[in-house]
Amino acid sequence: MARYIGLDVHAKSTTIAIVGPSGKKIGCQVVETNGKAIVAVLQTVPVPRNVCLEESTHSAWLYEVLAPHAEQVVVAAQSEKRGPNRSKSDQSDAFELAEKVRTNSVKTPVFKPVGKYGQLRELCRVYTMQKRDWVRTQTRIKAFYRSRGLATPGEAVFQPEERDQWVNKLPAKHRQAAYLLLQQYDALKEICYRSQTQMLQEARKHPATKLLATVPGIGPIRAAQLARVIITPHRFRTARQLWKYAGLGIVTFSSSDWVVDKHGQFVRGQVQQTRGLNRDHNAIVKDIFKGAATTVIMKADPQCRLYRHYQVMIANKIKPNLAKLTIARQIASITLTIWKKEEEYDPAKVIAPQ
Repeated sequence: MARYIGLDVHAKSTTIAIVGPSGKKIGCQVVETNGKAIVAVLQTVPVPRNVCLEESTHSAWLYEVLAPHAEQVVVAAQSEKRGPNRSKSDQSDAFELAEKVRTNSVKTPVFKPVGKYGQLRELCRVYTMQKRDWVRTQTRIKAFYRSRGLATPGEAVFQPEERDQWVNKLPAKHRQAAYLLLQQYDALKEICYRSQTQMLQEARKHPATKLLATVPGIGPIRAAQLARVIITPHRFRTARQLWKYAGLGIVTFSSSDWVVDKHGQFVRGQVQQTRGLNRDHNAIVKDIFKGAATTVIMKADPQCRLYRHYQVMIANKIKPNLAKLTIARQIASITLTIWKKEEEYDPAKVIAPQ
């Protein structure tokens, strides 16, 4: 008979709850958050084993450790906050996760297999963190000058040949601090470029990234980021599923939809529906497709069919933000298609108003 196992994982301890096929609680055990200790407990449970744990810092590591020892490992998105009148403990959380996997009621499973992109994923993650730190340092330097009433348009303040000129504009008591911030900027810039080089070298080993880089607005860096997040295009049956995953899906909200007609029957009324984009999405993928759409628009290449489509929409009085959303959704659809078909981007196949 199948066994369903819930793991409530913390930094030092992990609570393991076991439930039978009928929902009966079989046992509960607390062990150290250690791969060998958790696997040792799993091996005492009869097969087939179905494991469920919540998304956290440890989830990717535990998925890799536990996948060979269970028929199913499900990583659930973090649950909503519990009300003040509901009891909570590590044991109750573990049994709740075991019950979710038993009843197949995990609403938002998190995709964890990394496949052949394991090293690329880590290099992309480090590059993203270092790029964020570099940009943050740029912002700090500009804020430092702005606090003294000095505007720093463009990138001149960061250029080595103009650096002394800009620092001398500051009062003497602020110059040493400015030089320290600029030294931090230089160090982070060098590290960021180095991590970008290593990430792109690893990305070139994978044929999929070369195909994705041919899509307008994507390029090699965004292609590497897409590959490390999505892993496989076959996760999405249609482009609409990818749109929703990327936060490009349209959602509507309405209330009091039904009204009484002259015959006394309820009919759907003409109500104003609030529209927006879905909020449960992957932020990295959304930034990639929105950034790609921005690149297409800013590049303004008259030979690009997507840009010509954008111009047609603007000429037809469509709002620029909605036109940009349409281009982002087109780029997502093209990306999914060429990834599945394993072929390069062909602009002749793009169906767009000319």
